[in-house]
Amino acid sequence: MFVGDKMSNLLKQKTEDHEIALQIEEEDYMQPSYLIEKQLLEAIKQGNQLLAEQLSYSIKQNHDAQLADDPLRSKKNHIISTCALFTKAIIDGGVQPKKAYPLRDSYIRKIEKAKHLEELENFEQMMLQYYIDFLRQEITSPYSKVINQSISFIHDYLLHDLTLDMIADHCYVSPSYLSHLFKKEVGISVVQFINQKRIEESKYFLLQTPIPISDIATLFQFCNQSYYTSLFKKHTGKTPKEYRGT
Repeated sequence: MFVGDKMSNLLKQKTEDHEIALQIEEEDYMQPSYLIEKQLLEAIKQGNQLLAEQLSYSIKQNHDAQLADDPLRSKKNHIISTCALFTKAIIDGGVQPKKAYPLRDSYIRKIEKAKHLEELENFEQMMLQYYIDFLRQEITSPYSKVINQSISFIHDYLLHDLTLDMIADHCYVSPSYLSHLFKKEVGISVVQFINQKRIEESKYFLLQTPIPISDIATLFQFCNQSYYTSLFKKHTGKTPKEYRGT
């Protein structure tokens, strides 16, 4: 091959590589960020449904990556990949692989049976909820059934105006009994636990959204921004504003 031909081929290859790089760069916005995906898997691992749903929604806002020319095939590939990630998350969370993998295989079969995109519209959300419920049922907890029920209820209704009476009613026990048992098993009061979880989950909104701190305080049922700031600093050593700037 002549030198001129080699140069021509080299330039052609570089041009093609550049075009591919540009295409990848243009499509990058469609890929969920590594940080959010990592946070999602950690939320699933912890059985934290509220946070997992928030993170899943954030990822979905970026749209699904195009994994095949056919839209239905692309959607199936995306959900199957997500299913594999969810499976890893619940195994990391304590579910035995011999129970997690059949669950994964069952979902993949359901995904493959879909004939229309509409059938998969809310599939990922339902799958997420089931995986977390499955994790909660399977993991060995150091707490009693009543305390596990109360913690699950708190996670699910963290953005609501939770009261001891409401939680006790859900667990079919008296408020005084739940209060005593919770402090005995968990080591802190119900109110302290709720505040701790609210502080932890509010971190996502501080780092990932432009929502004003006052609105975040309201969202998580804190009576005012000052109280939220005080509790946040007590738990993290920083004010919400300082934490947002990190």
